[in-house]
Amino acid sequence: MITEKIYNISIAGCSKVAHLHAKAIRNIPNARLAGVWNRTTTKAEDFATLYKTRSYTDISDMVKENNSDLVIVCTAHPYHKLPAVEAALAGANVLVEKPLASDLQDCDDIIQTCKSSSVRLGVISQRRWYEPVKRVKLAIEKGKIGKPVLAVVNMLGWRDKAYYDSDAWRGTWKTEGGGVLVNQSPHQLDILLWYMGEIDEVYGIWKNLNHPYIEVDDTALAIVKFKNGAVGNILVSNSQKPGLYGRVHVHGKNGASVGVQTDGGAMFIAGSTGVTEPPVNDLWTIPGEEYLLKQWIREDTVIFNNCDPTVRYIQYQIEDFLHSLGNGIDPAVTGEDGRKTVELFTAIYRSTRDNMPVKFPLKPEAGFDGRQ
Repeated sequence: MITEKIYNISIAGCSKVAHLHAKAIRNIPNARLAGVWNRTTTKAEDFATLYKTRSYTDISDMVKENNSDLVIVCTAHPYHKLPAVEAALAGANVLVEKPLASDLQDCDDIIQTCKSSSVRLGVISQRRWYEPVKRVKLAIEKGKIGKPVLAVVNMLGWRDKAYYDSDAWRGTWKTEGGGVLVNQSPHQLDILLWYMGEIDEVYGIWKNLNHPYIEVDDTALAIVKFKNGAVGNILVSNSQKPGLYGRVHVHGKNGASVGVQTDGGAMFIAGSTGVTEPPVNDLWTIPGEEYLLKQWIREDTVIFNNCDPTVRYIQYQIEDFLHSLGNGIDPAVTGEDGRKTVELFTAIYRSTRDNMPVKFPLKPEAGFDGRQ
């Protein structure tokens, strides 16, 4: 009789989003939450008590003592590097909350350490598992819109002063590493890159429109040239009350268009709010398939209303990562994929600083890597 392997998963960083990961792990039959670490010992102890696991004061000890197959990094993103590197050096595979890091040097250090340690690395981008997001990807892959020639990302949301006051690290270059580009936009930017492929050049600009109490960007725009000849436009903002939507639309050479609204109503805030509206396909003009839009919206709404979407899709991604470990293949979202998102928002920061387009690929720069 073959017994299915039970994967030991540890969490590094007991942040608000870490609770979603703990709940997701609890739902996976072949996984167990083996331990937690946090820089603040009492916070780790409280988290461990809540989820009936053990707290640790050292990541390497945690990995070795509980035989962690996987460490999920849930610290604030400027602090992803230390736990990711320590976990990899101790022999654990690593899955990092988005974004992989707030600067390219940290990304490269994490990727290189995982490679030299022969462990796998992934980045949380759970919206790729949304049914309407996958539907768009499949339509593109099947050539239903012809060659993708134009992509548009619009994310109009709202963050108030209470949000920035809720954690000491929010709103500064040093402790958050950026604003809407670094914290709220990575999901949409990842989906854009997943649909459209490699970037050739970016011209961008960021602003702080109505949040004088923070240092970082609350709004950013960019024009993107892709290596396949397609073009794109990005508009992301935290300056619209109460928070409206996040959308990714792709238009094809044959005139057909497909799109997804990944977020609707007030934008989701981990630990503070739920997902207010289901993700849906909000654009679909493929000839002969237009009628399917209403049907899909009904189906996706039923799925949304019968689960906790903040947990379900993280669960799907963790399950994908465990599948990759069991089969010796890369996870659906690799460390290199995560770096591409950081490269894109870094290009917008550098373009603003230098007032000129930025060619890809990008290498790390010292300091804040173009953010000031």
